[in-house]
This record gives sequence, structure tokens and C-alpha cells, in this order.
Amino acid sequence: MNNAVDGSNLPGPGLDTVYADPHLLVFNKPSGLLSVPGRGEDKQDCLSARAQQLYPDALIVHRLDMSTSGLLLMARGPEMQRLMNAAFAGRTVDKRYTAVVAGQLPAPANADGWGQIDLAIRVDWPNRPLRMIDPAEGKPSCTRWQSLSTTEHSTRLLLEPVTGRSHQLRVHLAAIGHPILGDALYAPPAVQAQAPRLLLHACRLALQHPATGEALLFESTAPF
Repeated sequence: MNNAVDGSNLPGPGLDTVYADPHLLVFNKPSGLLSVPGRGEDKQDCLSARAQQLYPDALIVHRLDMSTSGLLLMARGPEMQRLMNAAFAGRTVDKRYTAVVAGQLPAPANADGWGQIDLAIRVDWPNRPLRMIDPAEGKPSCTRWQSLSTTEHSTRLLLEPVTGRSHQLRVHLAAIGHPILGDALYAPPAVQAQAPRLLLHACRLALQHPATGEALLFESTAPF
């Protein structure tokens, strides 16, 4: 059930508010905005800081890369943050993303139409904050994917990160030869140039409300 509220009716400093109650907040983060503050004065504007101007008790639960757009959930108060952190750690929150990748990626032969990428990821220490595939020293990482449509040069995918490693979707898709269009970190220059931004959008969040037990579903259409 989606109890989304119309963000245009709510005041806020550059916030697209999808949902708000005394316990949880859901926002639509634009591409190019940090989730949390970075290092330096020029990186203090971010979604969490904007949210806290309107909701002082708003606390971060998960993050989206600066270049990624879409649904981001925040908790109101330390207890809700603890409960939601546990839900994300326990993988009881269903997160899905829309992406457009380079090349044609045919639908897998599986009956359910889902493919799976199992490639361990670790920090690329000499090139931080980049990540890299490392079967020996990386952390187990799993991404499920479904092909939605194809063109001559690209494929639109639905992605489900089973694990939640930093840059996981970007690293996994680049590793199988289908980097995300517009990806300035992991795509070759020709693929970067095919889009003005990273074509990755958090399109779905489904979870059980930690205070009421209600099933919540939030969906956001990709703006590309």
C-alpha cells in the first residue's frame, strides 16, 4: 500500500516529499544531490541536510550515490533509525532500480525472467572511492536483473540488489560488459557520453512500517 503524500503541497527547501508520518520520511532525490554531507564547504548541501531543516529529527538510514536519483527513506528519531537499519541489514526492505545500460542484454532463459550477478566487490584502495571485482578478497555481492526493453544500442533493466555494497549496481553491470549509460566512474568515455547523467533511478521501496506493521509500497518512475 502506498500512502504517498503530494510533495508539492508540503513546504521544504528543495525537497520532493513522497511520504511523511511521525516515524518515517520518503523523498525523491534528484541526480546530482548528495545523500549526506561530503568533505569540504562545497559539499554540505545534501538531501539529509535539507530534510533536517523541515524535520529536525530526520536521520539517514540508507544512501543513494550522488549521481543516482530516486526514492530515499529517512527515519524520525534514533529508535526508528535503529529499527530501519535492522530492516535493511536483514534484507526485509525490497529495493529496486531502473537503469539503462550499454549494449543489448537479452532476457535470461530462467522461467521467472530474472538473471543474477554474483561477483565479490572490494574497495579499489589506490583509486578510492572506486570499487572493483575481487573474487579472493571482495565481499560477497549479488544483483538480480530483469530486461525490460532493448534498442539497437542499449537495454533498460529492472535491478534488485540482494546485497547493498557501495557502487554495487554500477560495478556489477560494468563487470559483465554492460556499463550504465552516463556512468562517469565505471563506463568508458563513449558510454559516458551517451547520457547527460547516470541513468540509474531508485524506483521502488517496499517495507513493513516499523511502528504500525502496515505494508508500505513506494514507486517512482525514472525520469529517463
